[in-house]
Amino acid sequence: MFKKPIAATMSLALALAFGLPASADDASGKAISIELADNGTLVDGAAASDDPGSAVYVGADIVYYESNQGDDYGEGSAADAHDAEEAAAHTVVTITEPGTYRVSGTLLAGQLAVDLGEDAQSDPSAVVTLILDGVDITSTVAPGVIFYNVYEPYEDDEDTGGVTDLSDAGAQVVLADGSVNRVDGAYVARIYDPGTTKKLHKYDGAFYSKMSMQISGEAEGTGELQIIAANEGLDSELHLTINGGHIAIEAQDDGINTNEDGISVTTMNGGELYVNAGLGAEGDGIDSNGYLTINGGRIVTMANERSPDGGIDADSAITINGGEVIALGTRNDATSDDSKQPFIELSFAATQAAGSTITIEDTNGAVLLEHTADKAFQSLTFSSSELAMNTEYHVFIDGVQQQYTGNSFGMMMGGGFGGPGGMGGEPPEGWTPPEGFEPPAAGEMPEPPEGWTPPEDGEMPQLPDGMEAPEGMQFPGSQGVNDEETGEPSTAFVLTNDVHSFSGVAEASDGTGKTAVTFTVNGGEGIASVASGDAIVLDDIAASADVSEDAVQLTITDVPSEDYAVTWLLSDGADALEEALPTADGTYRLTIAVAAGNETYTGVSEWLFTIGGLPFTDVRADAPYYTAVEELYEAGVMIGTSADRFSPQASVTRATAITVLGRLLGVEQTDTDRFDDVASSSWYSGYVGWAADSGLVIGDGAGAFMPEQTISRADMTLILTRYAELIGQTSAADDASGEQDASSGGRDLTRAELASMLAPLLELPELQ
Repeated sequence: MFKKPIAATMSLALALAFGLPASADDASGKAISIELADNGTLVDGAAASDDPGSAVYVGADIVYYESNQGDDYGEGSAADAHDAEEAAAHTVVTITEPGTYRVSGTLLAGQLAVDLGEDAQSDPSAVVTLILDGVDITSTVAPGVIFYNVYEPYEDDEDTGGVTDLSDAGAQVVLADGSVNRVDGAYVARIYDPGTTKKLHKYDGAFYSKMSMQISGEAEGTGELQIIAANEGLDSELHLTINGGHIAIEAQDDGINTNEDGISVTTMNGGELYVNAGLGAEGDGIDSNGYLTINGGRIVTMANERSPDGGIDADSAITINGGEVIALGTRNDATSDDSKQPFIELSFAATQAAGSTITIEDTNGAVLLEHTADKAFQSLTFSSSELAMNTEYHVFIDGVQQQYTGNSFGMMMGGGFGGPGGMGGEPPEGWTPPEGFEPPAAGEMPEPPEGWTPPEDGEMPQLPDGMEAPEGMQFPGSQGVNDEETGEPSTAFVLTNDVHSFSGVAEASDGTGKTAVTFTVNGGEGIASVASGDAIVLDDIAASADVSEDAVQLTITDVPSEDYAVTWLLSDGADALEEALPTADGTYRLTIAVAAGNETYTGVSEWLFTIGGLPFTDVRADAPYYTAVEELYEAGVMIGTSADRFSPQASVTRATAITVLGRLLGVEQTDTDRFDDVASSSWYSGYVGWAADSGLVIGDGAGAFMPEQTISRADMTLILTRYAELIGQTSAADDASGEQDASSGGRDLTRAELASMLAPLLELPELQ
């Protein structure tokens, strides 16, 4: 159940973005004036009331984490606690009625709170607009500004897919043109509801809202908001939208946090946002427990330089549709391919020092980015309307040109075919299946070639002895042990539909006068992928030159970047190495590089390895098609386009689709002369013959099957409908038997969609 239609379009959201939200004012239609002061706050020029029944009153007790409490009080530590004397020194100014309030003045120890009562959450009229017009609030025990109870237009279990419209939200903040506003706030650690361990209070941010909150600028968009946070900076328990103004955040932990798992949406539509986060032990620049959607504005974010945090982090999709984004961190979360604006992600082989200037320019020398980092970083996400697809860019650090050794979370190893029937492309001309690779009789699951052992307990399947995949082709598990996978380095950073991420970024060896270094591990054997629960073996790390151990940096990250990142120096010893090795299932990248700034050596080597699961770096564990791909991969039906890529968005040919379906069903291949364009010697002819004899395909109705043509989703659906009727699983309402299945209409079927359509067939009784 939801309160606001999800179908509210993005254009509507943007159209509303820069106007003031509708709200009630005082009887004359003017905004109510609040002038804050420790020695006497004024409301419309008169002393504020101390009556809780007034629209604005002074004197409420501030909510804080009390010191000297037992374990049944809450989860806070001594560092989170405050004594009663410190709390009592704070003046709380509380707004209790809907309306528009223009707030100015100073509270050296205080809080501005909004609380319209427990029923406000479901009341669309319970809207408070705070026009901040020269506010300076300091709180040492709790948030400086907090919205407790106002209207919430969304349910907290409503997944909007990353699109929200907060024009009706009860928590509205407007930054007055020409104003400078400052909020220096603390936080409240989790306090239990008495007698339970349920949350009564927990407010992590200096500027906090329990409900969805929208921040906008006035007409000129020149208002400023500075947030200094003892913990997190700007927080909402559900959704947050920034439409305008200039916001600068300095936070000990996350700069911005929206915290409803898998649901919250943080949206940037306009304005400027500068975040220096993680000034304490950890912290992301922007951390959404759901989605991060950037439609416009300018964002510069920095994360903690020692912990595995990023300038941008989201548990669901990060989508960049517009604006300018400069996000720096140890590792940034991967940006969605569904983004409408080009972006580039750089994973540096070694940590870049604070004060480093990163420059991105095109081949004509036009500069798209020139940014000096305030903190050390190892990851950059950059997006701008000036970035273009299929265009070569060059990257520089402090004027030194950079190169990369891997792209889009793969190594520079070249592409490839998928296997018989393409399962990722067309096989080389003249290729025939290897001996022993024939499918079984009809009705049985397809058997692998003789000597091939199916995957067990997460292990990747291996080819039998003596069997080699055709050149450019990858069979399940053919990556085996990941030997040194670093490819030929390149200084040409080219964005395409498939390539936007570059790893192993380090200074180019050409022209530097430095000695190029490569690294090996495990005696040159590389890193073996392992089954779930097994330990990764990483030992015998060696360099091709005499590089000091304190100049060798090692980094392990998950691929794509989401949850795991650790970096250390070789000189830190065996204990540091052991602590760095991941144990959770996933795909990881090990990068070993000469530390940045070394005057004698330069170089980087990389390896990919997996623990359980799929070996494909372009199939995210949270992708909706992950399970389908995993099931078909483990069954030996669909395989990768290379050792570490599945290419989920690649199109599928008609020959590929029929061959994969036939292999899945374990059908008996038959020759056919029904189609003029299907040669009897082709790798797919037997499957096309079976499909034609079974009435699943009739081609274009004029004697052509068109095997090389991509198949549409509609045509694949038609073929599966015919198969369902063939085995008596369904009775179609419309007779599709005479329809052409080689139409040119409809969107091309992707490999991910093919997997999703075929995986349910594994449950057929005939295949058990």
